[in-house]
Amino acid sequence: MARIGIYGGSFDPVHTGHTQAASFAINALDLDRLIVIPSSHTPGKEKAYNSPGDAHRLEMLKLAFAGEQKIIVDDRELVRGGNSYTVDTVCQLAKEFPEDDLILFVGTDMFLSFLSWYQPETILRYVSLGVFFRGEKNELEAIEKQKTAIEAMGGRVQLVKNPITAISSTDLRRMLVFGCADPFLPVGVGAHICKNGLYDTAADFHGLSEEALAQTVTRLLKPSRVAHVMGCRQAAVELADLWGADPRDAARAALLHDITKALYGPLQLTLCQQYGVCLDAFSTQNPKTLHALTGSLVAQRIFGENKAVVEAIRHHTTGKANMNVLETIIYVADYMEPNRDFPGVQALRDLAYTDLDGALKLGLEMTVSLLREQGRQISPESLDALVYLNSRKKESKC
Repeated sequence: MARIGIYGGSFDPVHTGHTQAASFAINALDLDRLIVIPSSHTPGKEKAYNSPGDAHRLEMLKLAFAGEQKIIVDDRELVRGGNSYTVDTVCQLAKEFPEDDLILFVGTDMFLSFLSWYQPETILRYVSLGVFFRGEKNELEAIEKQKTAIEAMGGRVQLVKNPITAISSTDLRRMLVFGCADPFLPVGVGAHICKNGLYDTAADFHGLSEEALAQTVTRLLKPSRVAHVMGCRQAAVELADLWGADPRDAARAALLHDITKALYGPLQLTLCQQYGVCLDAFSTQNPKTLHALTGSLVAQRIFGENKAVVEAIRHHTTGKANMNVLETIIYVADYMEPNRDFPGVQALRDLAYTDLDGALKLGLEMTVSLLREQGRQISPESLDALVYLNSRKKESKC
């Protein structure tokens, strides 16, 4: 009896996390074969706007797993077309391999939603579940609870603690647009993407109109971040009109200020490494603050924005000493745009329309106070900004 793994997904595109998981699964569970199956369309999941289609996804999988003797890339779901229901594929494979032990591999999120899949009981009749997990406490507690529930139904679950690369295909598509995805692309896949201009790698984002820029930014943000960015644009333009900054620069800086926000800490560091940027100690130790720096780099290199816009994005999180009007506007607009709702925001919002530097100072003070309460590091740039603003206030009184 052979042990056969089944590894499905959209693979849009395939990345090193996928290839590492496949190798790890083969070794961890002593598989004789692993069947990798790209889906045609995952029910309830929208395809990426720049998805290149089935033929390219299949070719990239073949390139990624070329030379792997135990891995077979299977196109049955692409040939079948329509919605790809796991139960249909599992039933087919069970007929083809009636004497073999079939193991269906899923990640944590898919495992936790498994009982809501189409016909989960039928799936469990033919396969056991191999669950990739990373070992965080909250994750493991949820997995153990689900494992108990599935085993109570007669299902079989094998947990596979797996140190695979933590990147999703969604993140990778963003990194491809930003030109820094190479560390996550299997041999041959990057060349295929570049040769065919897939995932907007051949697109020219320089000189976009404001509305075209807004549409492009929306596709690269997490959906939960879109309202904030559009609110920031609204507030920034209003403040620019009031305080004498260029409203076009204000709009573009606001639209792009969170362009890399969706990337979690290690990916922020990767982007800096790929762009050849050396980081100071604070930035290295606090990668959550890096989206201001990486956003400014992307605004300059990918979108071709001018220096004023780039610098405003660069300092919108920590501030700095002697900020100009546009830089101050983007910092303040980010803090008090109409969707923000936290204690003190209305006072800051009111101040922004009467005393812009006062609003900047209040925002910095609120941030520093919160970080101190949380026992977190404070950016030296924020402290420098407050020192500068306080010194100006003293000078104005003399």
